[in-house]
Amino acid sequence: MTKYFTPDLIVIGGGLAGSEAALQAANAGLKVHLYEMRPLLSTGAHVTDYLAELVCSNSLGSNELFKASGLLKKEMEILGSEVLAIATETAVPAGGALAVDRIAFAKKVTDRIISHPGIQLLRQEAIVIPDIPTIIASGPLTSPRLSQALELVTGRQHLYFFDAISPIVSYDSIDMTIAFRGARYGNRSEENGDYINCPMTQEEYDRFIEALLNAERIELKDFEQEINNGVKAGVDEFFEGCLPIEIMARRGKEALAFGPMRPIGLTDQYNGRRSAAIVQLRQDNLSGSLYNIVGFQTNLTFKEQKRVFQLIPGLENAQFERYGQMHRNTFIFSPQLLLPTLQSRQRSDLLFAGQICGVEGYAGNIATGLLAGINAARLLNNSAPYCLPKTTMLGALCHYITHAEARDFQPMKANFGLFAPIERQGKKKPGRKERGEIHAAIAIRDLQNYLEAQNEAEK
Repeated sequence: MTKYFTPDLIVIGGGLAGSEAALQAANAGLKVHLYEMRPLLSTGAHVTDYLAELVCSNSLGSNELFKASGLLKKEMEILGSEVLAIATETAVPAGGALAVDRIAFAKKVTDRIISHPGIQLLRQEAIVIPDIPTIIASGPLTSPRLSQALELVTGRQHLYFFDAISPIVSYDSIDMTIAFRGARYGNRSEENGDYINCPMTQEEYDRFIEALLNAERIELKDFEQEINNGVKAGVDEFFEGCLPIEIMARRGKEALAFGPMRPIGLTDQYNGRRSAAIVQLRQDNLSGSLYNIVGFQTNLTFKEQKRVFQLIPGLENAQFERYGQMHRNTFIFSPQLLLPTLQSRQRSDLLFAGQICGVEGYAGNIATGLLAGINAARLLNNSAPYCLPKTTMLGALCHYITHAEARDFQPMKANFGLFAPIERQGKKKPGRKERGEIHAAIAIRDLQNYLEAQNEAEK
């Protein structure tokens, strides 16, 4: 049955951030209109009309608390994230990480949105910024017309970077007499590891790098060559956190062997030797029929992807179910435009969430949608919005995107570098894992204390 009602809140964008924001606001009693332009208007990167579709990796990062993404997800759990709970329900094996069956995940989020009595899903493009309370979560692939509307509101051009996605191959086409299962750093036994590993000798690695460097790349589409503040977008203006593999290879012959193809912690189970390099594949769906090539985001032509990537031992006959591709990501200049509550500095009932506000990574997108949805509801219920402590991962992330220096502002993933350094206890400097555990303990304590204080103040 179709729902019709006058909204208290409008959410623009049905991705990870928008879906979470809509659910949070509706759970708090608001009537929400959620706008999603697909399938009416395609992005060129999405392949379904589901909400919260994952277009790059299927991994939401580590679940381990001593790692930044694991801490962020723990904070999201404490705050009651709906989308994170669905991700957990649709998880596939990924060692210590949370990876999902992307179709099952997106379908479940879509079903949850459609069935919620407080959310009306509108399959149409938003082309103006409404004058009622609104959350902009249109994502990195914001449509040109909405981008123009945002420029009128923000008073300045958008920034941008180019992002890329990795190819996916069918499991049946992987030669498991060459490839083997295992996970880096001894987190799983090699026989039962969640990743498939394709080992390379030095000769095979050298041949692969040469082919990669000489492969033909896709010419950027016209919309990706737009003028930005008088400067034409160049093909090398990529986000550092998601570089195409062919761009990484330009940085030196061994760049990939020390990057996504590093063989540390893995031994070829067939010959007992450490390889010169290893390509890892991660399960992409619940049935285990699809695997994505980890860290192999690319802008090579489809023909060249097949030729070059089939040089990888074990993938000689790989069947590509999705080729990698590159697209333009759009984000606003949050340090001038937003408060740490994710509210606009110029308009308190206009909030931003997701990658458009300068966060990077699936977990960061969901987390900012979570905070924006909570804060929109609090504002409309005459409560002060949450401004989370900077000692929490989400608080630190929101503080960064709203206080970063203009000269080097780029989208930021959750990381412990956002926190103040841990003071040395005695003569021994804590190791990386110990520092992460200390940060996590502080963050969880401070988040729980903050929420308890807010609840006490409102009684």
